[in-house]
Amino acid sequence: MENKQPNLTTGKIHLYAGDGKGKTTAAVGLAVRAAGYGLRVMFIQFLKFGDSAELKILRNLPNVKVLSGMPTKKFTFVMNEQEKAETKAWCESYLMQGISAVDEGEIDLLILDEALGAISSGMLSEQVLLDFLKAKPENLEVVLTGRDPSPALIDLADYYSEIRAVKHPYNTEKLMARPGIEY
Repeated sequence: MENKQPNLTTGKIHLYAGDGKGKTTAAVGLAVRAAGYGLRVMFIQFLKFGDSAELKILRNLPNVKVLSGMPTKKFTFVMNEQEKAETKAWCESYLMQGISAVDEGEIDLLILDEALGAISSGMLSEQVLLDFLKAKPENLEVVLTGRDPSPALIDLADYYSEIRAVKHPYNTEKLMARPGIEY
């Protein structure tokens, strides 16, 4: 099957938010669909360790570039101040690499997985992200995932999907995340 280079004439902003399972999974699905159609995808993960199974597949797809991983394997709420500063610099660097790729016309779809968590934990500037989204190229598609989006992000989004946890095995059985299913 020959991949032709499609041209998006109108890029939209997607927001996959909420406390339910499936936000990253939805973003990965869109990345696969876009790459299959020949779109150039950059998949950036914030606040994740860079070892989840979906990244193995995404890294092997043509037209997909992945940025993921952190300088420490800790959640932000247990980091010391130096670790927080290093993680913040890491997150800001990822966003700047994404913006640079957009400015160079290298990508059609930019996925910012767990950007909302990076904002709420102080690892990423919401204002920088808002400024970027307001000035993004007309044909760029952008996806943001995470919990508790601000009203400003909701207002900017063209798609806003709320993924709500109604029932989860962790709450009923204390079942921990399983490889290949939750990560």
